[in-house]
Amino acid sequence: MAAAQPRLAALGGKRGRATEGGAMEAAGGEERFLYTQRLKAAVHYTVGCLCQEVAEDKDVQFSKQTIAAISEITFRQCENFAKDLEVFARHAKRSTVTTEDVKLLARRSSCLLKYITKKSEELALSNMEQKEKKKKKSSAVKEGRTSGEHEAAMAESEDYNMA
Repeated sequence: MAAAQPRLAALGGKRGRATEGGAMEAAGGEERFLYTQRLKAAVHYTVGCLCQEVAEDKDVQFSKQTIAAISEITFRQCENFAKDLEVFARHAKRSTVTTEDVKLLARRSSCLLKYITKKSEELALSNMEQKEKKKKKSSAVKEGRTSGEHEAAMAESEDYNMA
């Protein structure tokens, strides 16, 4: 009977760990739930602001239920977009979503695709210009350092020749 007690204690320890793991998963699930709720609230707020702008501009009214419905649809569509983008990147054997994935997602809306393509090209051009500026700046710094080192070496050799 004494031998049975350590076995039960060991089993209890394992059960305890599993319970702790379950609690950790539940805490992670709760954290994820709270994060999702915050995102939904942000989408709802933004949709409300946009509806208010449209209401003022077009002289119409949006009910709270309409704003809530638009918010819910928008959130679900964003979830679908995120899943699709992840699948596109994974299909291309990448772990990072690129602008090409976003363009593929927007392919059914020619207007949106044109807009995304235009913005993508603008960003690429801007990034190239910044890289060129960094190259010029770093090469100027290197040249300055090289000429300073060269002058120091010349002065050293003159000192050596005088001695």
